[in-house]
Amino acid sequence: MKKTLLFLIFLFNVIKTVVAQDTIKQWNIHIQNTDIVQGDAGFPASYSGPNSLNSHGEVQETATLDFFAGVRLWRGAEVHVDFLTWQGYGLSQTFGIEAFPNGDAYKAGTRLPDFTFARLFIRQTFGLGGEQEDVPDDQLTLAGKQDISRLTFAIGRLSPMDICDNNIYAHDPHTQFMNWAMMGNLTWDYGQNTVGYTTGLAVELNQPKWSLRYGFFQMPRDKNGFTGDDQVLTWPRQGAYGPFLRSWAMMTEFELRYRINTHPGAIRFLSWLDEADFASYQAATAILLANPPDLNAGQGAGVTIPPAARAYRLKYGFGLNWEQEVSKNFGLFSRLGWTPGQLETWTFTDVDWTASLGMSANGEAWRRTGDTFGLAGIVSGASGANQKFLEAGGTDMLDGDGTLSYSPEKVLEAYYDFKIWKTVHVTVDYQFDTNPAFNHDRGPVSIFGARLHWEL
Repeated sequence: MKKTLLFLIFLFNVIKTVVAQDTIKQWNIHIQNTDIVQGDAGFPASYSGPNSLNSHGEVQETATLDFFAGVRLWRGAEVHVDFLTWQGYGLSQTFGIEAFPNGDAYKAGTRLPDFTFARLFIRQTFGLGGEQEDVPDDQLTLAGKQDISRLTFAIGRLSPMDICDNNIYAHDPHTQFMNWAMMGNLTWDYGQNTVGYTTGLAVELNQPKWSLRYGFFQMPRDKNGFTGDDQVLTWPRQGAYGPFLRSWAMMTEFELRYRINTHPGAIRFLSWLDEADFASYQAATAILLANPPDLNAGQGAGVTIPPAARAYRLKYGFGLNWEQEVSKNFGLFSRLGWTPGQLETWTFTDVDWTASLGMSANGEAWRRTGDTFGLAGIVSGASGANQKFLEAGGTDMLDGDGTLSYSPEKVLEAYYDFKIWKTVHVTVDYQFDTNPAFNHDRGPVSIFGARLHWEL
């Protein structure tokens, strides 16, 4: 990991020197590194199952390193690449909590670094005339100007979360809240491989006060699997293509922007429709009751789901995302999500309904410009069909305690991010989880974390 880091820093400085100042808008190079350590001291549990959070306590670490590069091809066109390496594990191999506490804890932990081209896409923007706005230099954008009224197309490998469900206060686990519920809507079973990326296309129509977005993305053939593109874009090579016309994910989002006095706000309405080889909870439960699962089968996503319960089916859901600046250094945000809860999870979490509410405060208010304090609460639940499946001993994406005493999962997260030097930040984080994985017989658990993040 250290050799890779030193090489990428060397490469960054070489390219930065080669690229002349008068061509800086044609290129950009960025690097980010995030290291997270989290642990808990143990918690009360009446029983444990294959996918339970370890009740005896543990400490785990994750590390991610991204090398970003972008280049302008012609008027309105950019190509971007994100070469990602990751290492480490989430608590209990990223099982046992639905609102999982570490956004960098992929469902594919690794003792040695793995590598992937997380993003590799081209973006074409067509200006529609009128007033323009500045575009900042960032990891996935090139500095310049563009029409506020515009039509944008993106095609290639990226994350649907790059397109939809953004929130200025809660979206990036490298710099903001760490919990998955703060990255995006927990009920959105969006197109992704087990690390969070896939191939697809997206279209956005932007106007001064609103935006309309649509995306169509590839689903992995297997639950929590890698896609066919990972045979080329990921090392070690893995993954498989599903039937293209029967293994996909679509989403649509409408964003409305407004102001209350001088304070900006936004509300986003999200809907999604997926098709994959989903198991019906009702069918799976009936089979498990007739033939109880082997709870010694081991940990894993859906290892107890009977193949006979699967068929290519459609799954849908809805989300609401809100942000509001209250003062110059203080803002509020919220997410709501719902899906019918009749089908298993394919790529994200087992949550069928969720609600979150939080606040974010900038340190300028207490003369610590660059610092951030955040506080948020999340409550999530499972449908009746999902509950019966878990009671029968089923295991899904993140949960499966062998049985269930149902109660909605409730999580409180608080973090303080310290600006140490320029773009170097250190964060302390605390999360309190009641009823992890919807189970009243387990928990509560306190999770302590620390994060080091830097970028160039």
